[in-house]
Amino acid sequence: MSQDWTAFVYLIASVCFILALRGLSHPRSSRQGNMFGMVGMALAILATLATPGVENFATIIAAILIGGAVGTGIALKIQMTALPQLVAAFHSLVGLAAVFVAAAAFHAPQYYGIGMPGDIKASSLIEMSLGAGIGAITFTGSVVAFGKLQGLVTGKPLVFPGQHMLNLGIGILIVLLIVWFTIGQPAWAFWLIVALSLLIGLLLILPIGGADMPVVVSMLNSYSGWAAAGIGFTLGNNLLIVTGALVGSSGAILSYIMCKGMNRSFVNVILGGFGGEAAAAAAETGDKSVNSGSSEDAGFILGNAGSVIIVPGYGMAVGQAQHALREMADQLKSMGVKVRYGIHPVAGRMPGHMNVLLAEANVPYEDVLEMEEINRDFQTTDVAFVIGANDITNPSAEDDPSSPIYGMPVLKVDDAKTVLFVKRSLSPGYAGIDNPLFYRDNTMMLFGDAKAMCESIVKALEEQ
Repeated sequence: MSQDWTAFVYLIASVCFILALRGLSHPRSSRQGNMFGMVGMALAILATLATPGVENFATIIAAILIGGAVGTGIALKIQMTALPQLVAAFHSLVGLAAVFVAAAAFHAPQYYGIGMPGDIKASSLIEMSLGAGIGAITFTGSVVAFGKLQGLVTGKPLVFPGQHMLNLGIGILIVLLIVWFTIGQPAWAFWLIVALSLLIGLLLILPIGGADMPVVVSMLNSYSGWAAAGIGFTLGNNLLIVTGALVGSSGAILSYIMCKGMNRSFVNVILGGFGGEAAAAAAETGDKSVNSGSSEDAGFILGNAGSVIIVPGYGMAVGQAQHALREMADQLKSMGVKVRYGIHPVAGRMPGHMNVLLAEANVPYEDVLEMEEINRDFQTTDVAFVIGANDITNPSAEDDPSSPIYGMPVLKVDDAKTVLFVKRSLSPGYAGIDNPLFYRDNTMMLFGDAKAMCESIVKALEEQ
């Protein structure tokens, strides 16, 4: 295939990727968005293989088959609750790939058209060093994020005195090494850039607490895109540049949206270490008492309500309760109850986590409303049914200036006439802080597994 035809197919693939992002902006069009993305990637791979100079097709096809088989196996086995970990793991692979490509380009530049060993273009040196550095940060940062989400690494912030100054010092040293590498092209400088970037990836993510992990996931998504774009410049591949820029910019925008949803700045997330540090104190409930009830109690209250707003959280995902929850909502609708869902932008462990789960359970899209759309309606709602959520409903964010989450926008479920709170125990949420909502007079705690509780409530409703 000629260069002109390759460029034309790359252009079509780029349009497909843009349409994919557009489609993924709403659950209703997400399937179409995924199709555009798959078509675009297929075109990109075929056009690249047909480019003059590409050889050793047996090795390339073998790699594609191995990777495709592994990806298919993971996709078939992965649980919806583990999607955040999966995304973090995939980000780490993108970062590692950027490091490998940059290393190959540095040690064999003649095959990439960027010069000869020891005499590489300065612009290419800058591009490969930035791509390798960002890729290395993405790799180790994503590995830590995976560990935190999987429970292999504590969700508490791992902080130590002087950590910010250490990070600043390493960052300055990386910049100086990139300058030195561009001037003298020593191999040790390249690998030292990679090593320090791997280290700072660890140092940046380990101090970030569990409550900020949705922001971290989208931030690492952005990093992986910029790493790919940097390597695209090194390879002279326009499509890789465009795709990397799309991923990088969309991830950055998503990070901004997540930060806005938590009323925190990006710098505050990186430097704040929020989440988990107050867990021990939160466990001390003293002589506080709660109103606890059974599924029969909940069924009676729900069945006699005129309107219900359901607020899902990570506990629903863990209990895989989305199907039982939808059955409960359908039963209420058949009884004449108005049922809607309120979604907080950072509910779950990654952006859009709750929307995906509800879509999987075939919950009507028109019933699912964002926080800005639903918050004002809690005051006129009979029942707020909170299932597995915690921090995103914590009133301390509005009325306790000493709380770590003070100022974070939350769903105002406490304004409803009655709050039914499904939870296994009074343990704190992912942010590690107690929720005063548990002890309010208008709150009834429904202790137990989320799925089992919904199924029991359905039976209670059917008996009315």
